Amino acid sequence: MKPPLILASASPRRLALLDQIGITPARVAPADIDESVRAKELPRAHAERIANEKARAAHARLATNERAVILAADTVVACGRRILPKAEDDATVTKCLQLLSGRRHTVITAIMVVDADGKLRTRTIETKVAFRRLDTNEIADYVRLGEGRGKAGGYAIQGKAAVFVRFLSGSYSNVVGLPLTETFQLLRSCGAV
Repeated sequence: MKPPLILASASPRRLALLDQIGITPARVAPADIDESVRAKELPRAHAERIANEKARAAHARLATNERAVILAADTVVACGRRILPKAEDDATVTKCLQLLSGRRHTVITAIMVVDADGKLRTRTIETKVAFRRLDTNEIADYVRLGEGRGKAGGYAIQGKAAVFVRFLSGSYSNVVGLPLTETFQLLRSCGAV
């Protein structure tokens, strides 16, 4: 019998992506951790540390003798060595889009799976994305939509921001919030799917 899957994420996008490939977690249990960037922390290291902390926090909450598989992930949008914030307000969405306009950036997702025996399995996926140059009115129109709020880097590629993308190399689902091929492989390797 397959062990139950616990998704240690509050992201509705991750839940929807898993549903897209026919995976329904037994429960969703977001880990409440401090996701602040440490001084001089590089984007990949930050994503891996946060995903690891989410996975370990969710694992620590398991009941004694409970055997479950835990899936945690963290996605970072990076422009060079700079980690863009999760845009919580219109001003931050605007700043992110101004920075990304006409430039390439990297979307990094660290996936952490704790199997039913407590063993940690990890993958980190990077996708290169380039935006065409955006004018002030386009940015203002996008900000008014509200779609970029709550998103790393201030945009949602699966929405209206799709028209900003002139180049993408790597996993599209990674940019949405969870690289599906690699996630499926990790979950299959520990018998969760």
